[in-house]
Amino acid sequence: MATTTERPNEYNVVGTRPVRHDGVDKVTGRARYGADIHPTGLLHGKTLRSPHAHARIKSIDVSKALQLPGVKAVVTSKDLPEAPNEPVSLGEGPMVNLRLLSANILAQDKALYKGHAIASVAADSPHIAEEALSLIDVEYEVLPPVLTAPEAMKDDAPILIETQTTMSLGKDTGKVSNVATHTRFAGGDVDKGFAESDLVIEREFTTPTVHQGYIEPQSVTALWNADGDITIWTSTQGHFGIRQNSAAVLGVPISQVRVIPLEIGGGFGGKTTFYFEPPAALLSRMTGRPVKMTMTRTEVLEATGPGSGSYTWVKMGVKKDGTIQAAQAYLAFEAGAYPGSPVNAGAMCMLNMYSIENILIDAYDVVVNKPKVAAYRAPGAPQATFAVECVVDEICEQLGIDVMDFHVMNASKEGDRQATGVPFSKIGNVEMLEAAKESDHWNTPLEGKYTGRGIASGFWFNAGMQSSVNIAVNPDGTVELVEGSVDIGGTRAAIAMQAAEVLGLPAEDVHPVVVDTNSVGYTAVTGGSRTAFATGWASYEAANDVVRQMKERVARLWETTEDEIDFSDSAFTRKDNPEQSITFRELSARLMETGGPLVGKSTVSPRGVGAAFGLHIVDVEVDPETGKVDVLRYTALQDVGKAIHPSYVEGQIQGGAVQGIGWAINEEYFYNDAGQMANSSLLDYRMPIALDLPMIDTILVEVANPGHPYGARGVGEVPIVPPLAAIANAVSHAIGVRMYDLPMNPGRILEALWGKDNGGA
Repeated sequence: MATTTERPNEYNVVGTRPVRHDGVDKVTGRARYGADIHPTGLLHGKTLRSPHAHARIKSIDVSKALQLPGVKAVVTSKDLPEAPNEPVSLGEGPMVNLRLLSANILAQDKALYKGHAIASVAADSPHIAEEALSLIDVEYEVLPPVLTAPEAMKDDAPILIETQTTMSLGKDTGKVSNVATHTRFAGGDVDKGFAESDLVIEREFTTPTVHQGYIEPQSVTALWNADGDITIWTSTQGHFGIRQNSAAVLGVPISQVRVIPLEIGGGFGGKTTFYFEPPAALLSRMTGRPVKMTMTRTEVLEATGPGSGSYTWVKMGVKKDGTIQAAQAYLAFEAGAYPGSPVNAGAMCMLNMYSIENILIDAYDVVVNKPKVAAYRAPGAPQATFAVECVVDEICEQLGIDVMDFHVMNASKEGDRQATGVPFSKIGNVEMLEAAKESDHWNTPLEGKYTGRGIASGFWFNAGMQSSVNIAVNPDGTVELVEGSVDIGGTRAAIAMQAAEVLGLPAEDVHPVVVDTNSVGYTAVTGGSRTAFATGWASYEAANDVVRQMKERVARLWETTEDEIDFSDSAFTRKDNPEQSITFRELSARLMETGGPLVGKSTVSPRGVGAAFGLHIVDVEVDPETGKVDVLRYTALQDVGKAIHPSYVEGQIQGGAVQGIGWAINEEYFYNDAGQMANSSLLDYRMPIALDLPMIDTILVEVANPGHPYGARGVGEVPIVPPLAAIANAVSHAIGVRMYDLPMNPGRILEALWGKDNGGA
């Protein structure tokens, strides 16, 4: 079931549900993905990976591998240029530490996780390349691993990166440590707030390392041409980022690298980084032939960027009536082998559902012997919000307050300050909560002995960043829209629809094409819930540029000025004589006689990003004999600003909820004491499938974002934030025991029930 709480649609195209432009190619198999590229003379690459979670690399001997017939080249980190060990600007995107970026591509002096790339081989076939890996001799000095943030933060913990010193509150402490950064968000006086509270609860929570679970493994093909130009075909959420980082790691000008994005079989933030591109390019330069490298599923799980494992401590104080007086939190997130966990984003998001005067959050980014983490849909927010929303539920239980009323009473509103200190602009938090209170799910009684209902809310700040769009008008009145945003979840359609609305055309008459880095202006990654918002805005501006230029053409035809021309409903009319008109299609056929081809263009960096909120309601049943959790009913509400294409908005919400359900109940990286992942297959890494789930009902609440022409807010991140806590709260109500550690798999639930039966908490 899908419901939209909205006023009547005031647009012709925006808010409707046209068939997606790329649908036919995808359902017929004609769409080309990363592994579908087969240039002439193709070689196949494979990567040797460390069997150890933490080991010093004493030597690498590739001579035997090079002697194997069919092997054409081998690369190690020594084939990459030496990079500076400090943050540098690459001209586009954030600053990066090139030394650490390069070391994650091919290990340098140490292997820092099981699966860390050591060397790559190019051969005539993947089988020969695989055989060659067994002929590479690597001498390791095995070191003890650290696998969790609290363990890595101990004074006697093994140090992963000997040159890393902790940056605390913006200052270098000079202390060599596994803690990369310590950040603080503060407002008001928490000590005063707790002193004025009638009830104070503090709890500790942990979440495991989890994977995004995209179906398509990473696949890259690279050709380093004889003229020095490099072409890379890859599955990525951000080909401009691949261009920038590959050029920097390879030590070549950015203009020398062209990246062609293929269709993407899922990413969810996990394909915002790169792994194979530089080694494939180096192997191509050595051989003079294109080189393809495709990961196995085990490599995807062991060697790409999962979501952070976390430790969180939360303390909240409230009055007897439920008014929040103060909140304090301590977060330690696993960054994996190199700094860069999303702990700061988690800290920024975890309390923003509420209006709280007194807050103090300390956030620690900690390296551990696991793969360097990548974004995973609202990175950092699900882990941190899990802790907050479980404490909120327990507060309501102890005070005897309706949890939905608690959310409404304390809800953040326009003008309230976020954890960062920045005040909210217009938001729809309260409207979304009121819709939840009125929902059929919330007002339907739940029955059954081992059943429970839980709710949780969530927040994501959303992103803007840069986007570019060009629109060319065809003689038949259709248009070609050229964009730089890789399509995930139907963004081609959402972007095309916003242009179509401006031009007065049906969505089908706008033909969107995602192009390579040489064919459109810089466009940031498809992620952070920015694409329909920012690239959609660029398409809106480019379409307006088309209208402006076409008004000039009409004025030329009618021998008047463009100020005298109106445009609406796909037709141009003369202000002083409305009977004189010409349609968009008619004018398109006369472009050559009025000045030639017409192209509208726009590059935007919008700042009117609309923050977004969601609340999820879930009913579960727990089998006390097996510990299995069944999800009986699930409803996800979200303020979406304006749903550009409601079907794809609903799909984003449903998909995020399902991923959160998996995170809560089953999913985790399971490591042995040596730091080796023991469940690196989709048989053992248990993600939910359709048979495990009910229909995810959605309710779209539309409180227009004033920072966007059509009121849109990003929608893709928020829906993964509430499920962890919502399900934990539901399970707690079902079994009468609070659950503080994820996943809540059968073993953990049985232990909780046995502890309860034996007089435990």
